[in-house]
Amino acid sequence: MDIMEKALAAHQEWGGKLDIISRVAIRDQEALSVAYTPGVAKPCLEIQEDPSKSYDLTGRHNLVAVITDGTAVLGLGDIGPLAAMPVMEGKCALFREFAGVNAFPLCVSTKDPDEFIHAVSLISGSFGGINLEDISAPRCFEIERKLKKLLDIPVFHDDQHGTAIVATAAMLNACKLTGKSMSDLKIVINGAGAAGVAIAEMLLSFGVKEILMLNSKGIICEGDALSSEALASLAARTNRAKIRGGLKEAMEGADVFIGVSKPNLVTQDMVRSMNENPFIFAMANPVPEIMPEDAKAAGAFVIGTGRSDFPNQINNVLAFPGIFKGALSVRASDITEGMKRAAALAIAGCVSDDALCPECVIPNPFDPKVSEAVAKAVAEAAVSEGVARI
Repeated sequence: MDIMEKALAAHQEWGGKLDIISRVAIRDQEALSVAYTPGVAKPCLEIQEDPSKSYDLTGRHNLVAVITDGTAVLGLGDIGPLAAMPVMEGKCALFREFAGVNAFPLCVSTKDPDEFIHAVSLISGSFGGINLEDISAPRCFEIERKLKKLLDIPVFHDDQHGTAIVATAAMLNACKLTGKSMSDLKIVINGAGAAGVAIAEMLLSFGVKEILMLNSKGIICEGDALSSEALASLAARTNRAKIRGGLKEAMEGADVFIGVSKPNLVTQDMVRSMNENPFIFAMANPVPEIMPEDAKAAGAFVIGTGRSDFPNQINNVLAFPGIFKGALSVRASDITEGMKRAAALAIAGCVSDDALCPECVIPNPFDPKVSEAVAKAVAEAAVSEGVARI
């Protein structure tokens, strides 16, 4: 059966991927009085006196909200919040399966960033963290920025930062394999949306000096009319040579191509025009910017995609479960840039020297040590950066 039809049949059978299961047995009058009224009044009053006790006396300490407005769902685009629910439920299932973190899906019916921000801020006290999901650019930049200022719990837009963290981890290991230095790489990023901007920002933080980013109009330069402040800020720190043109011009002499755009945009001739042993991370889904076999035939040395049926899958599940597990474990008030860099290094470190090869620069998503390694690194970074509260 085609995977799409199989998924539809499974969703029909499941009737939802999540259950809410009570952790307490209520089988007699005393148990009822302890779990509910009148006994429950005591923890309520304790929290009223000291709100931080909400972490100790409720499940908030291990609960994440997975929230969307349905404007950028997978590769499907703006399909609306109701149609986004299967994805949000799936994300919650991944949180539980890969990190033991409870998560709850919330789909907000508004395209107004201020309304969305207000809605999230009103319910935030029920959760230990907020995972923003499938929100289109440029609204996603404003929403995350404002929520991070408003709330005292971690706010993380996975489409931006999860992708950036895993792609950076793959890049670190590709450099280790080839002896290249991040600071010497010329990198082309095709796609100037949420993921592309976050990838560029993270690579700059790791010492990359030369990045060419492209939107639908071509290579971006400082001074261009751009869709967001985030992109304008990035334009001021990239393409210092003011190169103009399209993807063909950008890829000449490049060391790395990163695609977060559309299928079949990269040709074999473009790959041949790159420097020796280039890295190709073609992450458009389900069809990448260039198929791995074509990239390899044109001389690509390390190839990654967003697909599970090829080596080096750039999969966010390597990042977000461990990141939230680590942040929640120390009751972090934020997810900082240092915590994100720590996560990238931890993921890269899960590939042993013996396993490292062109077909393995990123660990398998089902490797159980990844989530633990990421959680430990993120928790330690939270402590060192002063955002841990326990």
